[in-house]
Amino acid sequence: MTAGESSGSVVRRILLGSQLRRLRESRGITREAAGYSIRASESKISRMELGRVSFKARDVEDLLTLYGVTDGAERESLLALAREANLAGWWHSFGDVLPGWFQTYVGLEGAASLIRVYEVQFVHGLLQTEAYAHAVVRRGIPHATTAEVDRRVALRLERQKVLVSERGPHFHAVLDEAALRRPYGDKDVMRGQLQHLIDISERHNVTLQVMPFNFGGHAGESGAFTLLRFPESDLSDLVYLEQLTSALYLDKREEVEQYERVMDRLQEDCPSPSATRDVLRGLLQLI
Repeated sequence: MTAGESSGSVVRRILLGSQLRRLRESRGITREAAGYSIRASESKISRMELGRVSFKARDVEDLLTLYGVTDGAERESLLALAREANLAGWWHSFGDVLPGWFQTYVGLEGAASLIRVYEVQFVHGLLQTEAYAHAVVRRGIPHATTAEVDRRVALRLERQKVLVSERGPHFHAVLDEAALRRPYGDKDVMRGQLQHLIDISERHNVTLQVMPFNFGGHAGESGAFTLLRFPESDLSDLVYLEQLTSALYLDKREEVEQYERVMDRLQEDCPSPSATRDVLRGLLQLI
């Protein structure tokens, strides 16, 4: 199974959930009643409709019957979507070091056609070198075993393959200068990381900009965030906000648009991608 196919399973899960929600609402059926019909709770229906759980074929069949979907072709189409949605992603093999709340994001990241990020604490995970990633994980989880650190770094490197895949997304990153000046690892690690940023920024699908200190206050005052856009027209744009022990996914159009405006302002106020490479070269000379 390719990374694209396994990532697509997350998207299919969300698409199926949204279709089930539309069918339920069109019939005026409550989540509680839907849950009763499949011997489950209202919260289980909510999680299904948000695409956060796997789907049992029997549950989908019973819900389709409840919602009045009797056409054989339509039922089979949705049941096929359920089967595809249950395919395990490549990241499941990293379940020992991958929190459940982050698994959804990894799948969405791999399925996106456009990823826009703002990062302030450290270099974004998709842009980290192996040595820098080791230093970040070590700093973040100081009591982790060597084996656990290696596993977490391996996961990060596996995620990075999306940028060089045949149908990889366009990746537009804005890094605050603080992320580049805050040392992780020794000077060799930081030199390698800065050179890697210069090199990868030359890729056709990667746009990198740095928000310099001398600009002063800027639009990214709320902190780091990620915007995801997908090729499927039925899947809305998402904002991903990572927290210490969980994450938020925002998909309300008005909320997503606020973050898009912030990202647009950040990109407009930053030096251009080519000027950013000059900034990176200047920082490299300071180490």
